[in-house]
Amino acid sequence: MITYKTFLMQKKTSTYEKLLDIKDYPDLFGSPEMLETTTLSNRGRTYEPGIDENEALEFTANYDLETFKTLRGMKDTENDFAVWFGGTEAGDVLTPTGSDGKFKFKGKLSVSLVGKGVNEVREMKITIAPTTDITIDEEA
Repeated sequence: MITYKTFLMQKKTSTYEKLLDIKDYPDLFGSPEMLETTTLSNRGRTYEPGIDENEALEFTANYDLETFKTLRGMKDTENDFAVWFGGTEAGDVLTPTGSDGKFKFKGKLSVSLVGKGVNEVREMKITIAPTTDITIDEEA
């Protein structure tokens, strides 16, 4: 499957709405930290999986002043977010459905401007610090 129709969503009251159009998304499930269990009797190192590493989730989007102001206003506030795969298309209108997967989590968002050079598109980096585990929304 291709990444077309991938959406960053925010829960508003009881339903999710597209937060903004994104250009990329991060790894959604971290690898577990490896806890070394090697003893002096082992020829090679041995490990047990520890807790999953959930680092900051970074998304890139094209810069827009009004969207940037809205995102800045969300700083330090915990919100419900999700990444949805899949949607419907009618003419030029895309509607997120999450038919190929919904991955939800709570987090605190911050936004920054990405440095650029000559003849480049202005972008902003949306960083969400997850405050809960990422889970698969079974309603998809």
